[in-house]
Amino acid sequence: MKKAHFLGFAQHGLSSHVVGMWRHPQDKVGWDFASPEYWQHLARTMERGLFDGIFLADELAPYSSFDGSSDATVRYAVQFPTHEPGALVPVISGATTHLGVGLTLSTAFEHPYSMARRLSTMDHLTGGRVAWNVVGSYSPSEWEAYGEVMPDRAQRYERIAEYVDVCRKLWRSWGPGAVVADPVSGVWADPAKIAEVDHRGTHFTCRGRHFVKPSPQGEPVIFQAGSSPQGRDFAAATADAVFAIHPTVEAMRAYSDDMRARIARCGRDPEQVKLYYGILPVVAPTSEAAQRKAAEVEALVPEGGALAMLSGQLGVDFAAVDPDAPLVDIDVPGIQGVKDALVAQAVEGDRVTVAQAARIYSSRFSMPRLIGTPAEVADGIETFLDEGGADGFILLATYTPGCFEEFVDLVVPELQRRGRYRTEYPARTLRDNIRHD
Repeated sequence: MKKAHFLGFAQHGLSSHVVGMWRHPQDKVGWDFASPEYWQHLARTMERGLFDGIFLADELAPYSSFDGSSDATVRYAVQFPTHEPGALVPVISGATTHLGVGLTLSTAFEHPYSMARRLSTMDHLTGGRVAWNVVGSYSPSEWEAYGEVMPDRAQRYERIAEYVDVCRKLWRSWGPGAVVADPVSGVWADPAKIAEVDHRGTHFTCRGRHFVKPSPQGEPVIFQAGSSPQGRDFAAATADAVFAIHPTVEAMRAYSDDMRARIARCGRDPEQVKLYYGILPVVAPTSEAAQRKAAEVEALVPEGGALAMLSGQLGVDFAAVDPDAPLVDIDVPGIQGVKDALVAQAVEGDRVTVAQAARIYSSRFSMPRLIGTPAEVADGIETFLDEGGADGFILLATYTPGCFEEFVDLVVPELQRRGRYRTEYPARTLRDNIRHD
């Protein structure tokens, strides 16, 4: 019987993915998101719940697609402000023993040599608990902030694939027995066993030895959120774990089957690549109380903030689009998977409008909501495991740290009673904890 895996979805900022979250009366009561104590508490809560890790999303600049400005982003705290995620690695890992830290780091504005060095260093300092969510920067505001022109999606994936290839050449360049550490001869390492990487590709040139000795995992766990055909192919060939957003169990199953077929075609074992689906759990002692909580979260989303969020994610200025226009008819340069998930929200043949999509996305990120008692939420998780083909779930926050505390205190014990969740960590490294129940 398959057991669930969990990651907590967060962002190093005031609000993460639910626009208006900061307005909730239970959000961060007594906590400051910019302080280490908040993240230490959040990490310990997730470790108490035996989560695989905390998954840190990121943006490199405020969204500015809506009405040609970042004003609405600033006004409504739409993932604003957002602090740098890598700084949290020592804070989180220092407060925990097993919890992994997944970092969203862009390949767009940093050379792979320094990325490989930084991630190896972090893997050492955490004892092998680092993951890298590989992204290529989809938001025009990020490219504008760095003074560069955003390439089209096909070029972005070609560049990302080469980027990861360079990193892996570096991570795998130290051979067995490279470290001699012989005080008599004075030889610490054998140069013949540490290859000098000489990469001359379409997008990158790199000549040099990896500057960090092999880390506990050898290389970080690679996460990828591929939704477009190019993204799915890249994830199938490269990722250790895949993050996807699909609003129904049927859509999950279709994606699971497609991804596992692509992984097999790449000559990899589909069972070794874990599929995590985003969900938004809202749990309370009664179904009625849970429904009230969900409605309260939705009511906090401002219209301007919702449209700014959708504009930023899809790269479209929805200030210039009829809010009643069907989203399916609009071409998007941003995240195709977000559009697909929103379009799939259609009910009884109706087409989802821009206004509807903005509200859905800003209150639950296109994720399915599991609203109810601990038993009802556990029922939904079991359905997604058994019928949707999921291996695990990334839990979207409504208000923090309370929503994670409630899930750990109420839902985790219910799943454990059913034999659908671990009762202890099986290993010390993140990769091993992801691979084993």
